[in-house]
Amino acid sequence: MSDLFPRAGRVKSGYRRDQVDGFFSSARESYEHPSGATMTALDVRRAAFDLKRGGYTTSAVDAALDRLEQAFATRARDQYVRAHGQEAWLQDLAARAQVLYPRLRRPRGERFARPSGVSAGYDAKAVDDVLDRITGFFDRGEPLTAADIRGVAFARRPKWSAYDERVVDAFLARTVDILLGVA
Repeated sequence: MSDLFPRAGRVKSGYRRDQVDGFFSSARESYEHPSGATMTALDVRRAAFDLKRGGYTTSAVDAALDRLEQAFATRARDQYVRAHGQEAWLQDLAARAQVLYPRLRRPRGERFARPSGVSAGYDAKAVDDVLDRITGFFDRGEPLTAADIRGVAFARRPKWSAYDERVVDAFLARTVDILLGVA
């Protein structure tokens, strides 16, 4: 069987090929046979692979995962629209977006909980900058894509200037869902 993606090289680490091959095989089966499909866009977003020397190049696999997530999200949207209509889809999307608003309306520096214990977390100022961009998208129609959100990376900071990573990640995942639904 030929490799699905380029390899990182003999001395560099990449994603374990067997895990990636297995995941993409399952994804193909689920996508091609939607009646028995169990995989969703969220499952694709949650995919994680161990690193191994000589594995697949992470950037190539990550780009393919982004495209696959979009394909599953588009299919889910199209199925919903066929069953319930475009207006119902837009109402559902708006309802999901409304859930994000309370946090977006909080003052900068107070939008998420601080990490517990002695843990570090995501740089609160950088997270607030991203949330301001999300607010701009919702309130003023400023451009923002799922790829923009997926591509953010936050520096780690001590707990007094950081937000809890898990809560921020969950919020951004919901934002990506909405942005994929608009695309």
